[in-house]
Amino acid sequence: MLILTVTTALAACGDSDKATTAGPTTPAATSAAPSAVATSAAATPASSPAGGAATDKQLCEAVKKASDEMRAEMVKVVTTGEASAADFKKILTGLEQKVTAAAATGDGKLADAVRTFGAEAAKAAAAADPATAADNPAFEKAGKDVSAACKATGVSVVL
Repeated sequence: MLILTVTTALAACGDSDKATTAGPTTPAATSAAPSAVATSAAATPASSPAGGAATDKQLCEAVKKASDEMRAEMVKVVTTGEASAADFKKILTGLEQKVTAAAATGDGKLADAVRTFGAEAAKAAAAADPATAADNPAFEKAGKDVSAACKATGVSVVL
């Protein structure tokens, strides 16, 4: 039930025509990158060629990559057994690190929205029960704000 709550909350944060859950389904063929590698990997695709701030589209692409990796990790955890609080903490911490690193490459309203989402992910990860903590209106709103702003750039992100 706990898994369903988190995956539903995370899926609800995206746009409805692209929303999916990471419930008990067949795992994706790709493997998730370990969350320790997250910080530098997320920043690389978002940096602009001129070395300035990333464009909104580049920022959204980095956030999408982080979201996709988080979902793959969630599927892996769910299909291997019952997910623990430590599993959710690891997944949410990895997501927070990746989106925070991506937000650091941008500026403006979108980067601020991504930072807010990262802060909400960090709060949930720090809770005794991260899955339950992630199921809250502030986290959902932050995800919807980023998803809507990224949709405007042509990048479909489901947070």
